[in-house]
Amino acid sequence: MSEQKIELYDGPAGGWGALRSVGKALLRQDIPVKGAKTLLSANQPDGFDCPGCAWPDRNHGSTFEFCENGAKAVAAEATARRVTRDFFAQHSVAELALQSDFALEDHGRLTEPMVYDAQTDHYRPISWDDAFGLIAKHLNALPDPNQAAFYTSGRASNEAAFLYQLFVRQYGTNNFPDCSNMCHEPSGTGMRESIGVGKGTVTLDDFTQAEAIFIFGQNPGTNHPRMLGELRQAAKRGARIVSINPMRERGLERFADPQDKLEMATLGDTAISSHYFQLRIGGDFAFVKGMMKALVEWDDAGRQVLDHAFIAEHTTGFDALLQDLRAESWELLEKESGLSTEHMRSAADVYAKAGSTIACWGMGITQHQNSVATIQMIVNLLLMRGNIGRPGAGPCPVRGHSNVQGDRTMGIWEHPPKSLLQGLERVFGFTPPQEPGLGTVDTIRAMLDGQVKVFFALGGNFAAATPDTVQTWKALRQCDLTVHVTTKLNRSHIVHGRDALILPCLGRTEMDMQAGGLQGVTVEDSMSMVHISMGINPPAAPDLLSEPAILARLAAATLGARSQTPWLWLVEDYSRIRDKIAEVFVDFADFNTRVSVPGGFRLRNTASERVWITGPGKAVFKTHAVPVDTPLHQARQRKGDAKVFALMTTRSHDQYNTTIYGNDDRYRGVFGQRRVVFANEQDIRDLGMKAGDLIDFVTEWASGDERRAEGFKLVAYNIPRGCVGAYYPETNPLVPLDSVAINAGTPTSKCIPVLMLPHKAAA
Repeated sequence: MSEQKIELYDGPAGGWGALRSVGKALLRQDIPVKGAKTLLSANQPDGFDCPGCAWPDRNHGSTFEFCENGAKAVAAEATARRVTRDFFAQHSVAELALQSDFALEDHGRLTEPMVYDAQTDHYRPISWDDAFGLIAKHLNALPDPNQAAFYTSGRASNEAAFLYQLFVRQYGTNNFPDCSNMCHEPSGTGMRESIGVGKGTVTLDDFTQAEAIFIFGQNPGTNHPRMLGELRQAAKRGARIVSINPMRERGLERFADPQDKLEMATLGDTAISSHYFQLRIGGDFAFVKGMMKALVEWDDAGRQVLDHAFIAEHTTGFDALLQDLRAESWELLEKESGLSTEHMRSAADVYAKAGSTIACWGMGITQHQNSVATIQMIVNLLLMRGNIGRPGAGPCPVRGHSNVQGDRTMGIWEHPPKSLLQGLERVFGFTPPQEPGLGTVDTIRAMLDGQVKVFFALGGNFAAATPDTVQTWKALRQCDLTVHVTTKLNRSHIVHGRDALILPCLGRTEMDMQAGGLQGVTVEDSMSMVHISMGINPPAAPDLLSEPAILARLAAATLGARSQTPWLWLVEDYSRIRDKIAEVFVDFADFNTRVSVPGGFRLRNTASERVWITGPGKAVFKTHAVPVDTPLHQARQRKGDAKVFALMTTRSHDQYNTTIYGNDDRYRGVFGQRRVVFANEQDIRDLGMKAGDLIDFVTEWASGDERRAEGFKLVAYNIPRGCVGAYYPETNPLVPLDSVAINAGTPTSKCIPVLMLPHKAAA
């Protein structure tokens, strides 16, 4: 591992640093040859879909269709390391609890089902049949199906997700907490109300035609590196790229494309952002509203920057928005955004001069109390100039894990639409539960209250991904049974219920052989493209089952004669599952034929056709006041002169979601460590401290409940005053369970009011 140091990084994103990082990842997993061969099949027509992010693939015939973090994800899955029964015999759960998140996953691939033995505090082997029998026993003993909750990670395939929701609804509940509840739930909520669909409207082709691209609260260099290729090409042809983000991020500044031989040979790079606005954490709403106010002022003065014909034909609610914008105070917008009127007008000028504009955003937008309103303001901005439903324009929420969007399409949703429930009843002959179920935060509360007693997770790392760590861990430990379908060991297997199972599954890079031969699974990327994924490597162990096979056998064991669904027959050939999907969902008609075409097919997006599936049948302008009573405002009022900082949790570059690949954050100059806090240099001095000193975080919350995270090293960084950033899951204990997005329930992990106190070392 790297030595601990803070060292300025002055190179571009990508480039030779990315290639060296890929090489190190393959060597660390002892697969230099196997790993390289595996990567050549990533995102290929006859290969597997990257198990990392959901960014689409442009060229399915290109040899190199992977990025640095995708390569790390592949290396971690294709690793030569194994976690066998001997490993668990040697390590008690108490011993494993002392290991870091990185160390737990770094042990390698799990090889057989394991069950927790409370008498010895060790996991021990269990047969698959006995494992399914134990789960069925717990589920069937519950007096109410709603006492069980079924979590889903965004890496589950469409086929697995469809079987999962089908089984759970036949069991009798809509309790589907999932990773969408923690990331882009506000995107779906906000856009459905405004334009009738909860997905982005753009395609990769739109990125080749956009004259301006606005990027809100997103760091593509770390979270979606392949996106940088599209931004690089857009910048080279003269598109204006406007980044709005509190922290300076290297991937939004400069990028060297590892696939560009000339750029690599000459150590060159491409400037990405033409404009970079560093607003305060939580200032996006005021910033966007300022842009819209500027447009209205110019239009009122005769500049004609609004698309009045589009507004008249395709929208409603504009008059109310217009009145609100005219009355809005520039002084308030400046105070809440942290930027000047001229900054907001400058951004508006770029937008006004562009013939077509894409607006992208990530979790820097969605994990705030007012995230739904902020997203609707971004949509308002696009609607004002007709930038939805035409080439080179539209909203683009950039989602995280590779099939998080597809899982929701398949019915992983605690608020199922009637059309889904009617389709399931028509095709499978049962009456699904009609009442809404529990999302992620509500599931944690229900476990704490003893209302949910069985927790089943299809992938993911629930204990590390969720907010309010102390409460979440308490909730999990109160369950009668916790079950995790997974490829590698993680924190959630150490924080478990009274009974606990670890069920190891195939990874996406591995061949999935069923009775009908080699199987492929499908995924849906961030731009609604559905394509097939075929593993190429032998399974990591002979006892591994695929996710669809695990779910089918579990359903058969649990439901028995109560279900008329031929579960085991369906998983003999996954085309049978896809046929059932096509029967339930109109947009998946002729699924098997359409997905067999290289690159797959795109699902219909009505808003991109200017068909508005809303109450009034038009796109809806939403009017909202600038938020001035958020938890951050309240905390600063309570503490008077004491310094309350706005904390945003973030990933390091050696991380994807909760998976830690290493302890370096190359672009931010952090090496060999993770307990760091990025703070403005003047703020550090005002605290009477210096870079390198240690601080303890304490959440400043109205309830007075203490939430602490201790021992973070101060790092001077280019970030606005009053704002700080630090990595999760280390800072998740600071996020209150009751701090969620209005109308979406997403944890507000990007704006937590905290105090930074001198570190008190343990006695």
